Amino acid sequence: MLLAEWAPQRGIQLTWPHAGTDWKPYLDEITKTFVEMARAITCDERLYLISPEVPQTKTLLEKQLTDDQLANITFYQIDSNDTWARDHGAITLTNGTEARYLDFKFNGWGEKFEWQKDNVITANMAGLGAFDGVVEDHTDFVLEGGSIESDGKGTIFTTSSCLLAPHRNQPMTRAEIEERLLKTLYAVRIVWIEHGKLEGDDTDGHIDTTVRLAPDDTLLYIYSDENDEHFTDFQAMENQLKALRTLEDKPYRLLRLPFPEAIYDNGVRLPATYANFVILNHSVLCPTYAQPYRDGRAMSQLQKAFPGRKIIGIDARTVIRQHGSLHCLTMQFPKI
Repeated sequence: MLLAEWAPQRGIQLTWPHAGTDWKPYLDEITKTFVEMARAITCDERLYLISPEVPQTKTLLEKQLTDDQLANITFYQIDSNDTWARDHGAITLTNGTEARYLDFKFNGWGEKFEWQKDNVITANMAGLGAFDGVVEDHTDFVLEGGSIESDGKGTIFTTSSCLLAPHRNQPMTRAEIEERLLKTLYAVRIVWIEHGKLEGDDTDGHIDTTVRLAPDDTLLYIYSDENDEHFTDFQAMENQLKALRTLEDKPYRLLRLPFPEAIYDNGVRLPATYANFVILNHSVLCPTYAQPYRDGRAMSQLQKAFPGRKIIGIDARTVIRQHGSLHCLTMQFPKI
């Protein structure tokens, strides 16, 4: 089964930015963001860090982290096209006693960007002994970690805009894709969200940018005001969420996340969202955008969903310049 992300974790993967990626024009800024994330993660659990320049990355972190935090990092020298570990990382299944690490095909969100190096990161990690279980090859099927959410009880959420998008798994039909997900992820049902695509998003509508699952059958989701261009679509998404029922035929507990004020880069709207948060064992990393009222409101809603965890704000303004956010940069590995 694919556990919920709030299940106990043994660690988080980050794939470090470098000059050979699209981060090059603002490498210093994004590196600061990664250091901040590494600091938060290593205070909570182990960090599995992928970098083509391990000695340089380690030297940098030695200046920024404590000895105890550094001891919580395992480094792997592996090259990459980019840094989106959520989408090129292994998806872990467990039965409670053993783990299976599923290596799906990553093809740059439908062949939009270079992806060949990222597609073999999981295989390279396996070759370096990173996994404590069987690694299964599913590279005949395109599936990005950001495109699915699990409640840990057999329900998988996804979006039709992403999984049915061009250059993913055509000519497979929706029914065939659903059957593959059910079989491969040992799921009971697939919930398809039909609305809620962010402007500026390169992923064709990943679920982790719009709707996220939380304990006690809670759904956190973004909702824009009527003056925003997203309003009609996200209102339709909210109506769909209100109509959904759990496997026990109960309504979900719904928590709205605010919508950040529009942020632009060279006239292009960036996909700023508070839904792209990262769940750790004892904390939640919330993307912030230097918008005090909305940032605070988002953190307050996350605290309601995760009352036992500390909510930590991480400035995501540099991350969204490459059209992703914090959750997109990470992949969790559950504790067995």
